[in-house]
Amino acid sequence: MALIDTHCHLDFPQFDEDRDQVLQRARDSAVEKILIPGVDLATCRRAIALAETHEDVWAAVGIHPNELMDISSDVLGQLSGLANHPKVVAIGEIGIDLYWRKKSQSDQERDFRAQLAFADASGLPVIVHDREAHEPVLRLLRELRPAGGVVLHAFSGDARMAEDALTLGFYLGVDGPLTYKKSDELRAIFAQAPLDRILIETDAPYLTPVPFRGKRNEPAHVRLVAEALAVIRGTTYEAVAAATTANAARLFRWESPVC
Repeated sequence: MALIDTHCHLDFPQFDEDRDQVLQRARDSAVEKILIPGVDLATCRRAIALAETHEDVWAAVGIHPNELMDISSDVLGQLSGLANHPKVVAIGEIGIDLYWRKKSQSDQERDFRAQLAFADASGLPVIVHDREAHEPVLRLLRELRPAGGVVLHAFSGDARMAEDALTLGFYLGVDGPLTYKKSDELRAIFAQAPLDRILIETDAPYLTPVPFRGKRNEPAHVRLVAEALAVIRGTTYEAVAAATTANAARLFRWESPVC
């Protein structure tokens, strides 16, 4: 039964020494596709370069809110050129981060607006970063709702935010924290969310699920997220894998694989 890791930073230096082995372990765990989101122009280009050399790797392009880069017309022009690549299927990772606050909230909102408008014009779906910024993220997404669709990466909001996001037609991304001991509220949200609106992710090399928490995350571990999701929903791993794979195919315009 196929799986898709819809958020993995396989282009980061943590994978430089054993990337081929990491990819093989993912394939051995039935991970059929891996989507790498950029965080700046350099990582966008690296993600595309990896996608060009691996049939099962795809890319998203965008500027992360923690990057000290203004979203100028020149930056948008470069992103536009990258977004035209045939293996680019989304705009991201973009959003607002009020935990690290490397830029002011007003600057982050300005840059998020610019990239949402760019995403809407491109027709591509958006991968949204939201860290302790639930209100401004949802407010701007309501105002500038991109036509291509939205996934809230590593969803960390409350049940009300999940309900609002689902009403807007967004997808919720779930990662390793679903397996953490103190994540009861998150488990309750994903036990009730419609299965056809959930994407599973690793955010590798971060957010490693139990029992590997504290070690480097990698795409093969997306299976652990799928298994945990099946348990909290009282269903089978096969049902979760089939549904979330179909969800990713629908959002990112991939053909659904034969499972």
